[in-house]
Amino acid sequence: QGCAGRRGARGARDERLRRAGRGGAARVLRLRPVLRMEMGDVVAALESPAQAQAPAQAQREVQDAAAPIKAMNEQVMHVAGESDVSLMDSMHKRRASARKEPVSIVVLGASGDLAKKKTFPALFSLYYHDLLPENFQIVGFARRKMSDDEFRELILGTLKCRVIDGERCGRKMDEFLPKCVYFAGSYDSAEAFDGLSRSLGAFESQFEVSNRMFYFAVPPSVFQAAATSIHNAARAPRGWTRVVVEKPFGRDLASYAELQRSLSSIMSEDEIYRIDHYLGKELVQNLMTLRFANAVFEPLWNKHYIESVQIVFKEPFGVEGRAGYFNDIGIVRDIMQNHLLQVLALIGMEVPVSLHSEDIRNEKVKLLRAIKPLRLEDFVLGQYKGKDSKSPGYLDDDGVPANSRTPTFAACAFTINNRRWDGVPFLMKAGKALDERKAEIRIVFKPTPGDIFAVPGSVRHNELVIRVQPDEAIYLKIVSKVPGLTSRLEDARLNLFYREAWEESMDIPDAYERLILDVVHGEKSLFIRDDELQIAWQIFDGALASMEADTAPRPDPYSYGSRGPVEAERLAYKRGVKWSEEA
Repeated sequence: QGCAGRRGARGARDERLRRAGRGGAARVLRLRPVLRMEMGDVVAALESPAQAQAPAQAQREVQDAAAPIKAMNEQVMHVAGESDVSLMDSMHKRRASARKEPVSIVVLGASGDLAKKKTFPALFSLYYHDLLPENFQIVGFARRKMSDDEFRELILGTLKCRVIDGERCGRKMDEFLPKCVYFAGSYDSAEAFDGLSRSLGAFESQFEVSNRMFYFAVPPSVFQAAATSIHNAARAPRGWTRVVVEKPFGRDLASYAELQRSLSSIMSEDEIYRIDHYLGKELVQNLMTLRFANAVFEPLWNKHYIESVQIVFKEPFGVEGRAGYFNDIGIVRDIMQNHLLQVLALIGMEVPVSLHSEDIRNEKVKLLRAIKPLRLEDFVLGQYKGKDSKSPGYLDDDGVPANSRTPTFAACAFTINNRRWDGVPFLMKAGKALDERKAEIRIVFKPTPGDIFAVPGSVRHNELVIRVQPDEAIYLKIVSKVPGLTSRLEDARLNLFYREAWEESMDIPDAYERLILDVVHGEKSLFIRDDELQIAWQIFDGALASMEADTAPRPDPYSYGSRGPVEAERLAYKRGVKWSEEA
């Protein structure tokens, strides 16, 4: 009976495998609990000596049956390995593991503003704080012709030390600059990248391992040509190759899909690091710790206690010289579809299985999939108008067409269709030429039920405020009795100001420093995965198309230095909430 039972089980298993082979991915997905348990049996069969001697037809049948399962695990499952770098690994542990391996850092677009203002200063700061590998070289690559000395002179003016230590800072600059060299060439030239590779090899020849990082400080139109040239002529011969790409990742779903197809045909997902510098900001990094390391918040972090979530980004200045770039993309693409949506995902996601990058990004993807795609009706759009000669309107800026309908302000409301957030509006606001500089998250709690202190004029809501910039802080707004012989209630704060709480807050690194260091260490928690970005575009794509249709209304005008269009207040009212007075 035992033998017969085992034969029956094997027969049933074979039948399931045959059905999986015919049915494709959807059928495999339904059978997944069974197939995952039996995957080991399939692999063992493929690798056993008996299988090696089996007829070729039998081998093909087993391989064909296993193929859909393997494909499903590769395409659907993103599983963190136990040896993967973790988000909360100590810097000492990370540095010790990467310290001995040399790295060549190639900055494409080395003569551009992004490289000069962000990339090179971040690299120098990492060197100043002794966080780069012991042996490294930095190579600037661009079309512009210049010598090594001219290149060093170009970047010298952008280097600075966060901690004021003139003597050490100067000494470190003198040590850093000789490690920086320049190579001129075209991004689509295999010959140029072959020469670049030989130049890198002269440095790498003295080591057993040669790792290469390519930082794309170039427009997306150059990504495919540069990646192809790297793949064909400049991959690391004895180590890892990693490519860092900057936003914008396309301008809509179709252009992103094309960009992703071109990159994924050349580089593997493990090799692509899509950088969003907002994920490197100190308070954004702290969101998961705040939520999941403090037992007080989890019971309250849901629709039963939270009335709304408000994510706000304000700048008190206009486009100021960026009109050519900004007019093509607008505030929604520039800020909301990437930076602020990433913040929303961290605020709303479930607790990950671990702090490994794939587990964290799996939860972000689940949250994004639960967001209802936005429509034009979910937005209020605005465009600032001039106040005086020092505060000109958007249409007054050089490079802006007189009939431009590009929004410089947007507010929108997200609907998340899951058990935790059903019915809770997530409000998002971003704009230029507003009343202050601010980026913050406000968790607005519901009023106290049966409130015995319901005195007119008293504070209705508690708020947890996470201020990303400026002056990083976390504070809780509560209602308190005013001291003395009075029964007056007032709004009070329980404050955690970073600059007062920690001495280290005087030396908070720039977001680019953290992210570049993570690339060196192979830690991807703070980088955007391909499926994550695809869903982000799916959320915004329909609304963006409606905004840019010929029949779309013009953005509402608002005064330079104001809070934005008054219609933004109505957007919240329609959803039964209101913006915080400080938002």
